[in-house]
Amino acid sequence: MSTPSVLAVVTVFSMIPGGVLSDMRGTEGLEAQQLAQGCTHLHRRLKRGWIWKQLFVPEEDPTPRVIGQLRSDSDRGEFSIKYILSGEGAGDVFEIDEYSGEIRTLKKLDREEKAFYVLQAQAINRRSNEPEEPQSEFIIKVQDINDNAPQFQNEPYVSSIPEMCPPGTTVAQVTATDADDPMFGNNAKLIYSILQGEPYFSVEPKTGIIVTSWPNMDREAREQYLVVVQVKDMLGLSDGFSSSTTVTVSLTDVNDNGPTFQHHLYAFAIPENAAVGTTLGRIMAEDGDIGINARMTYSLNDDLEESSTFIIQTDPVTQEGVILLAKPLDYETKRRFVMAAEAVNDHVDTRFLPLEEFRDRTTLKIVVEDVDEPPVFLSPVYTWKVPENAAVGTVVGSVSARDTDTVNNPIRYSVDKRSDTTKAFKIDPNNGTITVARALDRETTNWHNVTVEAKETTQNHLSSSVVVFIKVLDKNDNVPRLARDYQPYICEGTQAGEVIQLLSAVDPDDPVEGHHFYFSMVPEKHINPNFTIRDNQDNTAGIVARRSTFTRKDRTQYLLPVVVTDSGSPALSSTSTLTISVCS
Repeated sequence: MSTPSVLAVVTVFSMIPGGVLSDMRGTEGLEAQQLAQGCTHLHRRLKRGWIWKQLFVPEEDPTPRVIGQLRSDSDRGEFSIKYILSGEGAGDVFEIDEYSGEIRTLKKLDREEKAFYVLQAQAINRRSNEPEEPQSEFIIKVQDINDNAPQFQNEPYVSSIPEMCPPGTTVAQVTATDADDPMFGNNAKLIYSILQGEPYFSVEPKTGIIVTSWPNMDREAREQYLVVVQVKDMLGLSDGFSSSTTVTVSLTDVNDNGPTFQHHLYAFAIPENAAVGTTLGRIMAEDGDIGINARMTYSLNDDLEESSTFIIQTDPVTQEGVILLAKPLDYETKRRFVMAAEAVNDHVDTRFLPLEEFRDRTTLKIVVEDVDEPPVFLSPVYTWKVPENAAVGTVVGSVSARDTDTVNNPIRYSVDKRSDTTKAFKIDPNNGTITVARALDRETTNWHNVTVEAKETTQNHLSSSVVVFIKVLDKNDNVPRLARDYQPYICEGTQAGEVIQLLSAVDPDDPVEGHHFYFSMVPEKHINPNFTIRDNQDNTAGIVARRSTFTRKDRTQYLLPVVVTDSGSPALSSTSTLTISVCS
């Protein structure tokens, strides 16, 4: 050979083949293989230029070791060739013996930190300091070992499925990942299995999908399950790593239970004087379901008259049937009620039960208790009217009450003094006639709310009361007046016909047809040359200037009497004198 050539001889100390240097140009690859096999002669000169195959280094090996060798065929052992390594990890992770060309690791490697290193190698002639070959690039790949346990993602796992669902229903999917190399061996090949939860659940080994494997799981028997799933790498072999997670599975309710009364008869007692709306009691139809599936509506059946005396409503919180009094009771008229109560689910699902099993019935027996009752007024309220000028002694009206008990005790009437502090009325204690006791003034009090009491004269002296509303009707007994203390003014330069003040009036009276006021000036022998009153026919009037020559030099003030008249019968009026100032 006319010139020396360089060959990289790689000794691979791992069990992975492929760590041999080769050239991709025709026979050069053969030459490299021949040299690697120990050939001592070459047939012809080869063009230089190298492509390195990947070298493999097992991760987590703490022992420094030789992973390959760079050697020139011109190297006669005289150390005339200097080998140089550069690139990723050179000098820190890898080093090269500059005399022998051996590449050695310096520390243990972690594939999960860095999977491969790209390096460059050179062979330099020590005498000429010229490269024997151009710089060559190669890759050292870190070979994976199973040093990472699989880890579950997206924990915690919580799922829910409807009760009574068929076997094979998907519950959830658990997912685990393994930091090891999925392309190398079985280090990252994962297998899922059930540690806790059988025979109710199973898991698909490769996908981690959990499904039900037990039919007719009943929420009313057991509402929650804790399923422990294990994942193992190395396809589940015993020398692999594993981890586990817990999936909380809750059974959601379906309507597979109907309402059921615990008793065939419910008995209640109520006094005859109980107010309408009084609660007699509660009944409850048990339903093993919850939420919307346990909602029910109660109703009363059978005798229409008896059912209309009482009503039943569903308590939305407790789902109890609340029995209420809907009409007044009378022991002397009816003392006993018997009726049927029914509870029906609001939402039915015939997949689980026939329609008739979503309802149940029971019997209610209600006994009315006798009570010594107070007198009862013939009317629950009385409303009367009286004119405000009614004379003392005028009859306003009469109240009447009776004792509904069989004894029928005599009754006396009286006015509650707290309701008639002005003592405007008095009542006949024997017949309940109310009369005017003192003069009334509508403008002071237009309504009187008088409480009348009726009391039995014997036995328990029971009493009751009623409210009497007395409206005092208006009479035209108040004169109208200007609405406020007007202080009009007129400025120099005001033109004739201009309105200088708008007037309105008030009257304490309250005529049925409403107020209507008339505005005018006091009649005089001569027409007022300065001002006039213009009635707007809407309960307002305007003071209008009659001329345009007002000056403060002539006069600073004018007096104008204004007459306001109402529309009552007889009509009343008042006169107010306004002072009109002249301004500059």
